[in-house]
Amino acid sequence: MATDTLKGRAGAGSAAGVRRLLLDNGALTALIVLVIAMSALSGDFLTTDNLLNIGVQAAVTAILAFGVTFVIVSAGIDLSVGSVAALSATVLAWSATSAGIPVVLAVLLSIATGLACGLVNGILISYGKLPPFIATLAMLSVGRGLSLVISQGSPIAFPDSISHLGDTLGGWLPVPVLVMVVVGLITAFVLGRTYIGRSMYAIGGNEEAARLSGLRVKRQKLAIYALSGLFAAAAGIVLAARLSSAQPQAANGYELDAIAAVVIGGASLAGGTGKASGTLIGALILAVLRNGLNLLSVSAFWQQVVIGVVIALAVLLDTVRRKAGATPVAAGTSPGGKGRQTVTYLLAAVVAAAVVGGVSLLHGGSSATTQKVGLSLSTLNNPFFVQIKSGAQAEAKRLGVELTVTDAQNDASQQANQLQNFTSSGLGSIIVNPVDSDAAGPAVRAANKAGIPVVGVDRAVNKAQTVALVASDNVEGGRLAAQALAEKLGGKGRIVILQGQAGTSASRERGAGFAEGLKAYPGIRVLAKQPADFDRTKGLDVMTNLLQAHPDVQGVFAENDEMALGAVKALGSKAGTSVQVVGFDGEPDGLAAVKAGTLYASVAQQPSQLGRIAVDNALRAAEGKKVDDTVKVPVKVVTKQNVAGFTG
Repeated sequence: MATDTLKGRAGAGSAAGVRRLLLDNGALTALIVLVIAMSALSGDFLTTDNLLNIGVQAAVTAILAFGVTFVIVSAGIDLSVGSVAALSATVLAWSATSAGIPVVLAVLLSIATGLACGLVNGILISYGKLPPFIATLAMLSVGRGLSLVISQGSPIAFPDSISHLGDTLGGWLPVPVLVMVVVGLITAFVLGRTYIGRSMYAIGGNEEAARLSGLRVKRQKLAIYALSGLFAAAAGIVLAARLSSAQPQAANGYELDAIAAVVIGGASLAGGTGKASGTLIGALILAVLRNGLNLLSVSAFWQQVVIGVVIALAVLLDTVRRKAGATPVAAGTSPGGKGRQTVTYLLAAVVAAAVVGGVSLLHGGSSATTQKVGLSLSTLNNPFFVQIKSGAQAEAKRLGVELTVTDAQNDASQQANQLQNFTSSGLGSIIVNPVDSDAAGPAVRAANKAGIPVVGVDRAVNKAQTVALVASDNVEGGRLAAQALAEKLGGKGRIVILQGQAGTSASRERGAGFAEGLKAYPGIRVLAKQPADFDRTKGLDVMTNLLQAHPDVQGVFAENDEMALGAVKALGSKAGTSVQVVGFDGEPDGLAAVKAGTLYASVAQQPSQLGRIAVDNALRAAEGKKVDDTVKVPVKVVTKQNVAGFTG
């Protein structure tokens, strides 16, 4: 009986040990499961190029998350890191180009910008007694606004000497991955080997007890938020180097990814726990998810759902872990000692390699018989681009082409990731509708290097080779819009302009064409220009505000139909009577408004035709056939007189 009891206890002890191991290393277990699953589902996942892509795509999020780790360990929150990253990169690019400051000094100024933003956060929280959520939310807005002010809403080319941060060492090791590893080691050292690191855990565990123990909590918080700002500046520089330009809208929403990576990695939002290795694993999980879902052609909308579920599960696991008595990671220690942790990681790597190696055999004998084409759209949150997608899918189905469509959500960095995934997947050809023409250049050059033909649609790609550009002329469309509105107003009148998302090439080109077209009508006076981000709701709000300041307005030019429809809603009965509105794109809702008379005109681009022609040219290029360098799809001013005969 004694023997049976001992055996029972030994068995129970073994089960408890395995359970504790899984709870203490939940993020690592999740990463291994994800890698195995993606390897089984996609034969393109487990390649050297794709694994390096995952590292590059995780780099910026990881660097931001390392800084956020300091804050969360100390029971704080930092919502400003994405905006601080964009501001720091913009300061560097502007200083080194427009201001003519030497690159070394520009880099120091950029880093100082990040530090200053972090210190301001720390001062507001420590001495201003503002909640971290409010203080950093304010800095999020201030940082983004200053970035737009400095850049005037347009991307700024990055100095070549800094752009090398987005390149590779020895032709294979991406520099962003190297920077991520170095920053991770610094984070681990600060948390585990320094006084300030131990202070973070003490403050996060019990701030009042830390103060009574003699810690200068206010000064420590200043240093913690300054470190977060410093790491944000580093992330901004790496991101801009990847895109060869500083984008004023870069890293938008990345603060949420950074927080998610820290939480997924095992840190508690209540403070007192967290480690650098966990944060790295959390960032890799997000990167693997996005990469794998892209390879599996999962809709970008569903990707957001999946990632949201993963974050919720991570927080749930943290709750379960604490209730089950899993060993908290505090003061830079690891459960069972560092030796045990190292063995755990090595064992995990061996198990993952063995299982993945076996799974990869499933894809060894497969051979592609269908031509594969990738289409990266700047956004699918706009009917114009949805029509491009529909036209492309219809043509792909007709030609027997396997078409993978991704949505960059107006994020140049996310689009670069998607293009890298396409390149590593060995597609026959790629179609890209750039978020920004300059920012798409590096990723398209990588496709060029891999011998994959690239077709641009609607917008060109700068500093890279495309076999064809299928596009309407945005500048010419802007001129036609100016002519149509001016002639409707009789050559004189007061108008306002609703601009698209700052920094996008479509907004710049349409606005430039409209301004050029107005030169022929000196009697037209522009009362105001305001961005509404190509969004109908923002168009409604901005137009409502403009009417308060300019009730005598007689005309509106909106750089897309969505904003024009928002303006029509704000104008009410004035639309089409005392105020004439001209939009751009020729989307279905816009054409319906033209037919109803509330929208005077829309400069229609025939987006479905753009999609069809792009797929046709991409297939021809993949088969080695000759294609025209430029294919222009005519734009047309559609009014009530000709809308019935317009087919799009």
